[in-house]
Amino acid sequence: MTFSEGGALRAFPLTAAVDPALVGATAAAASPPSAVRIPLPVEGADLTLWAALLFAFAGGLILNLMPCVLPVLFIKALGFAQLAQASRVQVREQGLLFLAGVVVTFMALAGMVIVLGALGASVGWGFQLQSPPLVIALAVVMTLIGLNLLGAFEIGTSAAGVGHGLATRGGRLGAFMTGALAVVVATPCTAPFMGAAIGYAVTQPPALGLSVFLALALGFALPVVALSFAPGLLRLLPKPGRWMLILKQAFAFPMFATAIWLIWVASVQAGPGGVLAALVAVLAAGFVVWLVGVTREAGRGRIVSSAFAVLIVFTAGWFVLQSATPQVTTQARADDIQTWSPERVAALQAEGRPVFVNFTAAWCITCLANERVALSRQEVKDAFAELNVVYLKADWTNRDSQIAQALAEQGRAGVPLYLFYPGTKSAQPEVLPQLLTPDMIVTAAQRAAGKDLKTALGR
Repeated sequence: MTFSEGGALRAFPLTAAVDPALVGATAAAASPPSAVRIPLPVEGADLTLWAALLFAFAGGLILNLMPCVLPVLFIKALGFAQLAQASRVQVREQGLLFLAGVVVTFMALAGMVIVLGALGASVGWGFQLQSPPLVIALAVVMTLIGLNLLGAFEIGTSAAGVGHGLATRGGRLGAFMTGALAVVVATPCTAPFMGAAIGYAVTQPPALGLSVFLALALGFALPVVALSFAPGLLRLLPKPGRWMLILKQAFAFPMFATAIWLIWVASVQAGPGGVLAALVAVLAAGFVVWLVGVTREAGRGRIVSSAFAVLIVFTAGWFVLQSATPQVTTQARADDIQTWSPERVAALQAEGRPVFVNFTAAWCITCLANERVALSRQEVKDAFAELNVVYLKADWTNRDSQIAQALAEQGRAGVPLYLFYPGTKSAQPEVLPQLLTPDMIVTAAQRAAGKDLKTALGR
């Protein structure tokens, strides 16, 4: 600060404390309009219990809209259509048994995540899909369900009466198992709000963590349970008829498509050996189903065939365990995508380059969808090139303790996770939503680079 005294200029140092709120407001005003953001408590570490419960319930509800879950839910809706003329007690019983299957399976998976994490294992949501034998087993289950829907064999009912078993003991078991299956096929998908809620759950004491997973299960089961307790909605469904058989058969093909996708996942995890193991497992399962069917009325021959079927199952299982072993993936990457590591991130930030990190997995359907509709778009690639952004990919298809630790540091317990690091040494990353759009990524790239893309393009 200067002023004049007797014609001479005098200078004095002047210091003042900076108001952080004023700095934030000034920075926001200086940024382009697209860079102005409203911070939301979406990180697992920042959530309160009530917020986590709300996020979990909402995430479970949205999860019903994911493509991996819809075929199973449609099958359950078909079952309700078959019971449209049944008593309210029977219909509500089906809904509650579905709810029980969902809750029990969610709690079992959550318990395993919590226990294994407490024992020091690097696991997260969907951890079971990191095991090639379990992926292959799930592919076999999907194949058998598809064959069952086509009428190749029946479980818990006769071929002459579609839906008759729904009102019997077999139908009760079927309702419970439908809920369990819906959860199993839902694990590759991650709905909005789920990531933050699960990230919170795995960092809390077991009782609190399980309560969050319970809220997730209740949100997931709500549509089916609500349908079972709403007789007015059931009356809107068409009367049972031949259309139900045709629709039932049509639902087989999404199951076969899921099995094909799971075999592809096994190929990514275990290479050609994984594909061979999956095909052998499917062949063995089909042969066992056929063998049991043709010897059902064979008396003593049924005992022999059952023993032979058990031998086949154990032999196929041994072959799968021996052949489907995880291997280090050496997939070719695009020229503009590099392999992630914490050291690589630090080195790039030290160079002043913004960094985008994609935590993904081959078994994560949400991840694959984001890569297809957003990350692979040309406008995103152009923005990354113009803003000097480096794209790093962290592949969690197989277990990786380093990736698991990085996820935990961001309050997450699974993929997808998308981080944008500014081109400033040691700067903290911005966490992007779990469902991406090209505009969202380009805008985040601008913030990380600290400039407007139009300016960078010279427009």
